[in-house]
Amino acid sequence: MGIKFKITVLMISILVISGCSSNSTQPVDEANHSAMNKEDMEEMDHSAMNHDEMGNKHMNHDKMRNEHMSHDEVISLNDSTGENELKIPPILERDKGEGVEYTVRAQKGKTEIFDGTETNTYGYNGAFLGPVLRFSKGDTVKIRTINELDEETTFHWHGLEVPGDADGGPHDSLKPGEEKLIEFKVKQEASTLWFHPHPKGKTAEQVYNGLAGLIYIDDDHSKSLGLPNEYGKNDIPLIFQDRTFDEKRQLNYSAVKNDDGTVGDTLLINGTLNPKLTLKKEKVRLRLLNGSNARNYTFKLNTGDSFVQVATDGGFLNEPVTLKEMTLTPSERAEIVVDFSKIDSEKDLGLINEDGSILLPFEVSDQSGESSEVPGKMNDFSMTEEERNLPVTKEVELFGMMDQVTINGKKFDPERIDFTQEQGVTEVWEIYNKPDMMGGMIHPFHIHGTQFKILSRNGEEPPENERGWKDSISIQPDETVKIAIQFKNKGVYMFHCHILEHEDNGMMGQVKVE
Repeated sequence: MGIKFKITVLMISILVISGCSSNSTQPVDEANHSAMNKEDMEEMDHSAMNHDEMGNKHMNHDKMRNEHMSHDEVISLNDSTGENELKIPPILERDKGEGVEYTVRAQKGKTEIFDGTETNTYGYNGAFLGPVLRFSKGDTVKIRTINELDEETTFHWHGLEVPGDADGGPHDSLKPGEEKLIEFKVKQEASTLWFHPHPKGKTAEQVYNGLAGLIYIDDDHSKSLGLPNEYGKNDIPLIFQDRTFDEKRQLNYSAVKNDDGTVGDTLLINGTLNPKLTLKKEKVRLRLLNGSNARNYTFKLNTGDSFVQVATDGGFLNEPVTLKEMTLTPSERAEIVVDFSKIDSEKDLGLINEDGSILLPFEVSDQSGESSEVPGKMNDFSMTEEERNLPVTKEVELFGMMDQVTINGKKFDPERIDFTQEQGVTEVWEIYNKPDMMGGMIHPFHIHGTQFKILSRNGEEPPENERGWKDSISIQPDETVKIAIQFKNKGVYMFHCHILEHEDNGMMGQVKVE
């Protein structure tokens, strides 16, 4: 029989178990589901197996539709038909009174995603998704967070540099009916951030049901650049999320949950099904957020035209970078500018994914729009020689799949502090994505409460469009990334894989900043 046959049998068993777990509402037997431990994954000779040997041909479409399998064969998205104009989230109005104060409520609601059908959803200050919170650098901000759900939740400010007790990690859970007032000063430069829940073991489901919203930080410098900045007209927020709806057009997370990352066949942008974006002939700034649980997006224009990236997660690049395509993993953001005055709009025009799926059709009118510029110089982001020469002080190993994911061989323990770091001191973290039995998968790695600099990828300079502030980073299998990181505030912060199911399954640690 030989080792190859034994591997094949084990793989078939694993895939059948995982297929059941992701498409059934019944709980999986924990002993069977966890039977493959770390040693099993390390010892198997995955390089000898092809897809047939892994049993793919024996599985029907329903069982395999939501599985990562080889980690790079994910179900394609349905094309957007472009029948619905893209919804633009409202900007949240400040509370009346002095100062910069907001109230943010986590709520249940019903949303007509499909015509004539109400889908049960979650939202912030509404039924589905949330408004945009807009701050200015220098603001002292107060936010009253209120949990109006029937379950515990938290309010995490992703990418925002705030004290640990305001960050909204799993320690800051609010029970139904509870509220909390947080206060912080905005010291960051202009950027596009976001907010979402972060309760222990429930993040993936709550985001899937609709809890997500954007944060804009403005400053005087960003206003002086001349970039497109008319909100909803030529400055467009885009939250990309893939979902699967059941036969009643409901979001039934327990039926489609996949421990290795839940993906769907239906794309919503800003909560809009089959969206299109109507534009004038002008430069348009698109603020892209990958708000999906697990799916990666490689954005391209279907015409093959180029665009320019002007910002990363945490701020502007020094110079615009011309690209034909760009990949964002879950939680990453980027700002790009497309010049629709120079693209042939007589043909069908749209934003597509790497496999050609139509994500967002564009309809360009004959009317000219506002005059705006993409300046050659936008920021003074730099990597100092001192930062380049700092020794590695923290090593992070990402490993595993499904519910066997770990960081440095451990699962998250809220009572354990994994690292300590001194406030205001820059250190170098080295993050390694250790391959698993199937070759491995990309892990998007996020650190709370700070923005960091990418020093290197496998010893090489990062690409030009990553030479800016980041809080999430895509790490390929067998890739080692070094980052320079400094925390400006004290507290306990999470670091984790932002495949939300991996996070919920314990692929998370804690750093205490003192």
